[in-house]
Amino acid sequence: RLWAQLHFVSQDALKSVDAYEQLWQFATQDADPSAFEPLREPIQRKAAEFRQTMLDAQDKHVASVLEFAQRAYRQPLSDGQRQTLLSLYKNLIANETPHEDAIGLMVARVLVSPEFLYRIERPAEGTDKPANITDLELANRLSYFLWASMPDKTLMDLAQSNKLSDPVTLRAQVQRMLKDPKAQQMAVEFGTMWLHIRDLDVLDEKSETHFPEFALIRSDLYKEAIYLFTDALANDRSVLDLLSGDYTFLNGRLANYYGIPDVGPADASEPWRKVDGVRKYGRGGILTLGATLAKQSGASRTSPILRGNWLCEVVLGEKLPKPPKNVPVLAELPPEGITERELTERHSSDPACSKCHQRIDPYGYALENYDAIGRFRTHDASGKAINTTTQLPTGQKIENFDDLRNYLEVHRKEDFVRQFNRKLLGYALGRSVQLSDEPILSEILQQQRAGGWSIQETICQIVLSKPFRQIRGKDFQDEALQQ
Repeated sequence: RLWAQLHFVSQDALKSVDAYEQLWQFATQDADPSAFEPLREPIQRKAAEFRQTMLDAQDKHVASVLEFAQRAYRQPLSDGQRQTLLSLYKNLIANETPHEDAIGLMVARVLVSPEFLYRIERPAEGTDKPANITDLELANRLSYFLWASMPDKTLMDLAQSNKLSDPVTLRAQVQRMLKDPKAQQMAVEFGTMWLHIRDLDVLDEKSETHFPEFALIRSDLYKEAIYLFTDALANDRSVLDLLSGDYTFLNGRLANYYGIPDVGPADASEPWRKVDGVRKYGRGGILTLGATLAKQSGASRTSPILRGNWLCEVVLGEKLPKPPKNVPVLAELPPEGITERELTERHSSDPACSKCHQRIDPYGYALENYDAIGRFRTHDASGKAINTTTQLPTGQKIENFDDLRNYLEVHRKEDFVRQFNRKLLGYALGRSVQLSDEPILSEILQQQRAGGWSIQETICQIVLSKPFRQIRGKDFQDEALQQ
């Protein structure tokens, strides 16, 4: 079969005719071309047979484009869609367009159609009330939520038989899909966006003078975050593991970078593996990922302000006011004799800024043991000991990152989980979370308390929720557009 495909694609039978004629003409110049004459008939016969094979294949090509269109549209072709593509092909052939070009234009027509470019969902006519989406629409929502890609055959078969919307079936499909390698795309599309580290593997904002090693390690820092989140999905970890789990994913190179022994050769970029017991090395959870620490830092120094703001808003979901206008920009490097923390404290003492900085800076100070590219340190570049002692807005004193992590685990875990749920729900729905979604978020949080904070159960609750399985009525949408 592979040989047949090679002959078909290369069209060697037709090219052999031209090659034979060139050889024959060349031989007439200074030799007897009759030696080549016995080859003429077999070559011509094979060329004629191949032309017929090409004609016989034309209908198969058209049928293949229709099958491709069905996959591209992620639903069975309607009679109108099928007829549109067939009419295009017939009109092209009637206008003497070569068959191969006509097939190419059919494919192009599929790829510019709204059915391919958009996930089209049609609301019910004559009502402004929400209604359940079809099973095919549900298959698309589910697949793009968990895989960031089109549904596979299993999902499509269930959808076409109208079995997917059954809650038991839907839950089983969520569990199946999260164990599939394609779920890593959810770690990329949701996880890295949630943590604000998307494309860290190509980040070129770090000073090469101060951190020449960052270019080599940045892709490993990025992969660590992706593997951590992928594992949480596939193995149904607790949501709280993302905050403070005592494990991470390392290869030899990243383990050496972090100072964690017995993982592998220091220059090995593969293989990756789960490494337990990393909290004693200052790792474990999203707060100590080199990716998040590096992204929330400057080009040449750490930034307690960036890290504190990220922890408040992204991790805990606090709403902070926008900074006042004309706030002076901090120097990229502290003046000689001044630590990075002291530079921040001078800036934060401004009365116009102090109120917000009292909320965010303590979190950043507790992370000062990590440099601007995520390495653990006890002294800064000038040799001064790092000071991580601080006091949270609640009045609680913090000596180091371990104290901060313990505080978050004990006093802010539900804030963290609720923020994670909010971001995940918004990603699943493809829109910002609204006030009307608050009951759903409260219900999900209640289920998590009872179910051990399971990530898979969180996703199941979102998939089974009304916002995920319903669409507003057409009258409501028309009214919204008019407004």
